[in-house]
Amino acid sequence: MKERAVLTGKHFMSGDDACAEGALAAGCRYFGGYPITPSTEVAERLARRLPEVGGVYMQMEDELGSIASILGAAAAGARSMTATSGPGLSLMQENLGLAVMLELPCVLVDIQRGSPSTGLPTMAGQSDVMQARWGSHGDYSVVAYAPWSPQEIFDLTILAFNVADRFRVPVLILSDEVIGHMVERVVIPPAEQIPHWERKGPRQPPPALDEPPYRSFQADEDDLVPPIAHAGEGYRVHFTGLTHNEIGYPEITPETHDKLVRRLIAKIQRNADQIIRTEGYYLEDAEVVVISYGCTARSARRAVREAREAGIPVGFLRLISLWPFPETQIKDLACTVKEFIVAEMNLGQMRLEVERCVQRPVRGVHHAGGELITPERIRGAIQEAISR
Repeated sequence: MKERAVLTGKHFMSGDDACAEGALAAGCRYFGGYPITPSTEVAERLARRLPEVGGVYMQMEDELGSIASILGAAAAGARSMTATSGPGLSLMQENLGLAVMLELPCVLVDIQRGSPSTGLPTMAGQSDVMQARWGSHGDYSVVAYAPWSPQEIFDLTILAFNVADRFRVPVLILSDEVIGHMVERVVIPPAEQIPHWERKGPRQPPPALDEPPYRSFQADEDDLVPPIAHAGEGYRVHFTGLTHNEIGYPEITPETHDKLVRRLIAKIQRNADQIIRTEGYYLEDAEVVVISYGCTARSARRAVREAREAGIPVGFLRLISLWPFPETQIKDLACTVKEFIVAEMNLGQMRLEVERCVQRPVRGVHHAGGELITPERIRGAIQEAISR
């Protein structure tokens, strides 16, 4: 039954179902999760589909156990994933930091809803973007993508697994209730057309017991990513959340800690051009640029298109990757663009990031959650900006 791993062809499916199918197409064979609206459909579909392809679905007792289980699966060599929403992501933050420290590739899907606390379980929000970046303690980097359609959540889930494996890092899919529950056409290509980036494995056989142990955290100089040896492959591997040396054993010194943490951050920064994704419209002659992502980007695109038809020199930059932030592109735009507008379903989380890059005030079109920002509101902000 393994030929059903990729459900090829054209389908009408929700974003949550497309996410699940993207995971299967990417080779995900372990899911550990706990039901939470509006992400539960991801788990439901994988509960049915994973056994068909020889995978394992495990409903854990809570979100803490969910993320812990996918780290164990990753350490054993499986492509693994969990799915949740804002309250569950809050519970996962400690082990998100552990995933960073252990350099275990895995995927966390967050179908955002109105928050804080339990908030609006059945209504959309986009207020987890800073939690995704800074929610765990310490200095670290993560990767996060924000899809704007069921097709793109399928595509980005595959990319998330590839980036996670390539750079030994947890990757987040920051979707939202609108995209998760929206039903659109999704085209799934044949299995041989699904891109697959391999994890870097050891370049030497397991050392004998009387030989020096394998250095499972010795990074390559070109990309700062260590080849990974999985538990059960014959290597003596040791994982600890403590500051560790290249063998993986604790080495509690300021020098080791500073070197390790700087490398964990630098491996994302150095390889940012392979990770960052954006999409630009009408940027060549734009005096005003609207920046948006996820479901709100659909309203922003329409608002910008209507403004262009009225002769207004406005452009649109869609953030597909939120982290790492595409600051070089935005800084370059700031050399010619007079006004920036950020539309997002929160009270200005990414607007502050844009302001940091452009070093001047940025106009925001915001809503705390539960209500999709309309094209008319964004169009009004464009009109105000161009009037200045």
